[in-house]
Amino acid sequence: MTDTPPSSEKLMVALRDGRKLLGVLRSWDQFANLVLQSTVERTFVPPEAVPADHPSAAEQRGLYADIPRGVFIVRGENVMLLGEIDLDKDDDAPPGYDQADPDLVEKLAKERKEADKVKDKKKQKNLSVLGFEGESMGDIIL
Repeated sequence: MTDTPPSSEKLMVALRDGRKLLGVLRSWDQFANLVLQSTVERTFVPPEAVPADHPSAAEQRGLYADIPRGVFIVRGENVMLLGEIDLDKDDDAPPGYDQADPDLVEKLAKERKEADKVKDKKKQKNLSVLGFEGESMGDIIL
């Protein structure tokens, strides 16, 4: 931690559902419940999911977008990873990614998530035939 007051650190929070939030920590409690101010949700699309007609596809680079969310309250049970952001590198794009239109990135990320869900459902069904049972099958109905 730096010499700044403890309740004004800029953090990156990775949630259990895969979302990544960046914001200024304003409050927290013993259960890791957090209040983030000036929060943005950073959404990523890996290089293999970038459309061929996009300029980043030729360079095999992914896309990302920052979607403003404002004040965000995060329940502690949803926090998977929490880290302080180096303010000197805060404005740099993530390595291997180009910033793109938030609507495009959200659309591509949603399509990829749906495709992954279908793929996982098929995989779980094939494994269940062999006697395997998934640990977290809350979303998957065979």
